[in-house]
Amino acid sequence: MSGLFASRAARRRIGSYLAFLVASVLLMAISANPLIRDLQNGIAFAFKPIEVSIDGVAHDAASIGTALTEIDQLRKDNEALRNENDQLRVDNRSAAELRRENDQLTGLLQLRQGLTFKTIASAVIARETSEARRVIVIDRGSDDGVQIGHVVIAAGSALVGRVIDVGPSFARVLLLSDSTSIVIGQLLSSAATGKVVGQPGGALVMQDVDSTVSVPIGEEVFTAGIELSGGLRSPYPKGLLLGQVVDVARDPNEVVQTVYLQPAAPLDRLEFVLVITDYQGGLNGPGESTPPCEPTASGVLPNNDEPCATDQPAP
Repeated sequence: MSGLFASRAARRRIGSYLAFLVASVLLMAISANPLIRDLQNGIAFAFKPIEVSIDGVAHDAASIGTALTEIDQLRKDNEALRNENDQLRVDNRSAAELRRENDQLTGLLQLRQGLTFKTIASAVIARETSEARRVIVIDRGSDDGVQIGHVVIAAGSALVGRVIDVGPSFARVLLLSDSTSIVIGQLLSSAATGKVVGQPGGALVMQDVDSTVSVPIGEEVFTAGIELSGGLRSPYPKGLLLGQVVDVARDPNEVVQTVYLQPAAPLDRLEFVLVITDYQGGLNGPGESTPPCEPTASGVLPNNDEPCATDQPAP
């Protein structure tokens, strides 16, 4: 019985093989027919656009994926570059600030080495600025030997002002451009003198200059440092730079002329100064007013370095 089933299965396999063989032969015969080949080519041609479209879509999809990956990488790279550039800008600003401070301190050191006076270096820590008021606060005070009346200068021996108030660790300095400040200035070429006073807004005006004196634009003006008999001398040492002439106002009917100056020191942008500690002259009050032609009851002129035009002060 089992042999009968085996023979039937063998016959089915043989039959299936013969059927596939006959079908393959028929298909080969049919495919060799020119009409069939034309039909195959026509069908292939008809489906060619679809095939191209599918290939294009697949290629575009792959390109989009690649582009998105590249865009994401570029975004990350750009973010890293922005962070790096920001850090470089911060570093450059810090380096520029350090160079600027170093240049200022170097200038003060060179000035200090060329002075015959004793000085204390100080940093500006505050400003009191208005139309008429020009005061700075420095980080040195009585604990450092600073006293009221001490003269304050900047790089280039440029006069800054005088100390008007002192605390243990700070001092207030009345600037040359303050409206209450008066200093006797002297022109470099002619040695003519005049009162240099502060003006609202920080300008300087040199008043009462002899009208017969020629004052060229760009002329430098220095402290006159006038000394009187009896040991009385100017509150400011001689030869400190006040500024340069930028304009001159002449009136043919007047015996004096007015000279306008550009301050030598950047008074509104000062960061470091020197305090002269071993020069004593004049009274040490905060104001500067025109002295009378007679000495005060104490026998000295008021707090100003403009001498009396006629009389000498009595002892």
